[in-house]
Amino acid sequence: MVRVCPRPRTAAARRRRVTPGSAARYLVLLLMAVLLAGPLVWQLSLSLKGAGEPLYTQPPKLIPEHPTFDHFATVLDRIPVPRYLLNSLAVAAMAVVGNVVGATCAGYALGKLRFRGRGVATAICVAALLVPSETVLIAQFLTVRATGLVNTLFGVALPTLVAALNVLLMRNAFRNLPGELEEAAIVDGANAWQRFIRISVPQVKGVIAVVAIFAFVGSWNDFLWPLIVLSDEQNYTLTVGLNRLRGTFYEDPRLIAAGTIIALAPIVAFFAVLQRYFFRGLEAGGLKG
Repeated sequence: MVRVCPRPRTAAARRRRVTPGSAARYLVLLLMAVLLAGPLVWQLSLSLKGAGEPLYTQPPKLIPEHPTFDHFATVLDRIPVPRYLLNSLAVAAMAVVGNVVGATCAGYALGKLRFRGRGVATAICVAALLVPSETVLIAQFLTVRATGLVNTLFGVALPTLVAALNVLLMRNAFRNLPGELEEAAIVDGANAWQRFIRISVPQVKGVIAVVAIFAFVGSWNDFLWPLIVLSDEQNYTLTVGLNRLRGTFYEDPRLIAAGTIIALAPIVAFFAVLQRYFFRGLEAGGLKG
C-alpha cells in the first residue's frame, strides 16, 4: 500500500490564510482609518459639493453629485489667503528652525554631556509636558508684551521655538547612540562641538525629521495663541484668517470646508517631503541603520 503524503502548502497559500487574530487586527486598523481619515474625507466632500446639493443626508453621501471648485475660488476672493499663507509659513519656519537647532543642542547636552544640574533640567522638561498650555497663556502674553513683540509674527513663534517634548525626544535619541563613538572621538582629540556636529548629529537625522514635523504641524495648526497676540489683520496667520469665513448670522459649511482643505495642503506637502526620514526615525529609535 502506497502512502500519499499531502503536498506542502506554498508560500502564497500560507499568505492567503487569514487567522482570527489577523482578521481582528485588520478590523482594528480599518476602524482607526475610518476614525482618522473620516473627518478629512467629509471636509473634502463638503468643499466639492454644489450650492444646491444637500449637505446632511442619511446615509451620508461622500461623492458629490455635481462637484465644483467654486468654493475654493470664493475663499480666495473673500480673504487674502496668500498673505495669511506667507505669515503662517514664516511662523512655522521660525518654529522649525528653533526646535531643530535648540532641541538638538539641548538634547545632546542632556543626553551626552555631564554637568551639574543635568537631572534637574531633565525633570523640568518632563514637568513642562504636564502643564496645560492654556494655564500659561497669561504669563506668555505678559512676557511678549514686555518685550514689545505684540502683534508681530516673531511674538507668535516665540513660545514655540523650543518645545519640551522635542528636547526629550532628542535627549533619548542621543542617549541611544553607542558610547564607543564618543570615546573614539575623544581619543582622536575632538572637542564637544566637533563630537556633536560630526559624530552625533548625522546619526539622529531621522529623529530630527520627527522634531521638524512636530514643530511645523504644531505651529501651523495653532489658533488660540495667534488670536491673542495678533490684532492687525495683515499679520494674521492662516488659521486665524480663515475664521473670517464665519458670518455673524450665517455661515456656509462648504466655504469653511474649502478653507480647511487649503490650510491642510501645506501640512501634507511638508510631511510628504520628510516622511521617509520620519518613519526611519521612528523605527530606528535614533540609530543610523
